[in-house]
Amino acid sequence: MSNHLKFYIDGAWVDPVIPATLDVIDPSTEEAYTKISVGSKADVDKAVAAAKAAFVTFSQTPFEERLALLKKILEVYNKRFEDIAQAVSYEMGAPITFAREAQAWAGRAHLESTIAGLETFKFTEKRGATTIVKEPIGVVALITPWNWPLNQIVCKVAPAIATGCTVVLKPSEIAPISGIVWAEIMEEAGVPKGVFNLVNGTGPDVGQIMAGHPDVDMVSFTGSTRAGIIVAKTAADTVKRVAQELGGKSANIILPDADLETAVRKGVQGCFGNTGQSCDAPTRMLVPADRHEEALGYAKSEAANFTVGDTRDEATILGPLVSQLQFDKVQRLIEAGIKEGATLVAGGLGRPEGVNRGYYVRPTVFGGVTNDMTIAREEIFGPVLSILPYKDEDEAVAIANDTVYGLAAYVQSENLEHARAIALKMRAGSVYLNYPDWDTMAPFGGYKQSGNGREYADWGIHDFLEIKGIVGYGD
Repeated sequence: MSNHLKFYIDGAWVDPVIPATLDVIDPSTEEAYTKISVGSKADVDKAVAAAKAAFVTFSQTPFEERLALLKKILEVYNKRFEDIAQAVSYEMGAPITFAREAQAWAGRAHLESTIAGLETFKFTEKRGATTIVKEPIGVVALITPWNWPLNQIVCKVAPAIATGCTVVLKPSEIAPISGIVWAEIMEEAGVPKGVFNLVNGTGPDVGQIMAGHPDVDMVSFTGSTRAGIIVAKTAADTVKRVAQELGGKSANIILPDADLETAVRKGVQGCFGNTGQSCDAPTRMLVPADRHEEALGYAKSEAANFTVGDTRDEATILGPLVSQLQFDKVQRLIEAGIKEGATLVAGGLGRPEGVNRGYYVRPTVFGGVTNDMTIAREEIFGPVLSILPYKDEDEAVAIANDTVYGLAAYVQSENLEHARAIALKMRAGSVYLNYPDWDTMAPFGGYKQSGNGREYADWGIHDFLEIKGIVGYGD
């Protein structure tokens, strides 16, 4: 039996208090393929009450029990791995191979990394006559996005469980089915009732209610900077902790001593991965001015490899954008790039040739971009790359840091020490040198308007803890 029209509250699948539904659209067809129920304040109140009651006992569970519970969740996750991949492919249009190898894989990897972080985590320490105790913060409201659904659900739920917190999760209403599968995993793994709760719904009707709820002790939010500001303002009235992972406009500095062709081609691949729908995508490529035209040639050639196709075909590498809203936004920004004088190197307005339905866009590359252009300032969230020439390294660093965002930066060089020296100048939470593999043990989070707090492994565990000093309790 499908749980798509249910919420998971206090260890049971329940109907919404006020019946209301929302279509879930397959972005590759623009047609609804299922429906979900959407909640209201009454559903949030039920879920928070369940989490608050469960916190009394779950917060006192031994470390070993929480560790064993996470390992059981991982076991069930692996059993449901294909279900997760299929859900992500349908709800957000991820090509099925990418859904398996990146999207579903990310949830598994983050569970493994949280388990590894918890195994060595120290919840108490002595400082002279004082014992410092790290305790679970309480009931946590988790609001997750549509672009990396399992990545963000696991990055929040797993460390919350690791610390002894109890959870109310609102997945994105655009891509909610993977969240329902996750709730089924939690149920099968034997998570105690009330420890994990799921309520689907919109930001205003559910997310903001969670953020302002007096019995919620912390909000962890991933999404746009615009929505993150609303969450923070809503949470401020109850002075609760807010952890945020928000937007990005990441620069990719290709230094003069880099292999230009390799660096450009990999940079295009990084920008276009997940159809450009990643907050840390390297969307501003900075290249030496005297090799700008050469870089454009490599980028145009690489962009031609990103042909669209059926998202259920294992050979497809570029899927659609997630929604009509995203499609319209990306079209508006491509048009702005053309009007403001950037050189259109590849792609452009409209759907790819031969495509007449689905939120597919043409993978697009602009050259001759200056950092005051709209396409260099706004987060596009689509397969659109801006290439900016620079005259020297100081200018490259200045351009890279000239943004309200600070989530990630990328540096390419044949000389690793050279790359590290530039990395130290970047105002970003993560700096990636020479396109490394994804490291789920590294901290992830941003500077400036890209948010606060850190996720992944033991870094995420810290965010869900309060620090208590017991003075006079030492040896």
